Amino acid sequence: MQDKKTALITGATSGIGKATAELLGNNGFNLIISGRRQERLDELQEELSKITKVHTLNFDVRDKNVVLNAIDNLPDSFSQIDVLINNAGNAHGLDTIDQGSLEDWDAMMDINVKGLLYVSKAIIPQMVERQSGHIINIGSTAGKEVYPKGNVYCASKHAVDAINKGMRIDLNAHGIRVGAVNPGLVETEFSEVRFKGDSDKANKVYDGFQPLKPEDIADIIHFAITRPYHVNIADLVVMPTAQASSTIVKRQL
Repeated sequence: MQDKKTALITGATSGIGKATAELLGNNGFNLIISGRRQERLDELQEELSKITKVHTLNFDVRDKNVVLNAIDNLPDSFSQIDVLINNAGNAHGLDTIDQGSLEDWDAMMDINVKGLLYVSKAIIPQMVERQSGHIINIGSTAGKEVYPKGNVYCASKHAVDAINKGMRIDLNAHGIRVGAVNPGLVETEFSEVRFKGDSDKANKVYDGFQPLKPEDIADIIHFAITRPYHVNIADLVVMPTAQASSTIVKRQL
């Protein structure tokens, strides 16, 4: 009988993923943390190994063969994954559809949609076999509405919204809980990636109001996965108080 549950978190090297790993580690979960930056994974493992068991997986979710192989070859002590948190995601560019970059489009669809599917495909069969498990998909308010110049990013997050619903329907017969957390504006590396390292543009996104922090979302994820079995947080949207929609934000400038 397993005493502690094991959670696998993708995109754990920064932002929401890192904050979630820290919170779950401090609340009795064993952790499998994955990401593309091994040095950050090592730092987080060193920090959290003082309080729980931690295993790292260094892969890009876009590489399905590496993803499947890594998860298939986990050490025995980490082989049972009770909670999957599909957090890895990105936004590249903010352009009108006619000016959009094919490379940016590929990156968003490959990471946000296909990467989520690859990781899920590697883990769901063991949950089905056990007839138990919990999956949290990190979506976005961009999966609930479309905003100017958001076209393909919004499309990728609408896909996550649909996949979340489809998972919940298909896995219902197996007793597996599936839910999504859809944040609005969270102050992470998100905007710096979107604007390709342009810190001035990235910082302006959060000017004049208090955005959500990664710890806010981590707290919600922890709440969702620690509810009694008969409770499933199926689809939750969370925004900072200053945000009313993707384009309406009360700023004090």
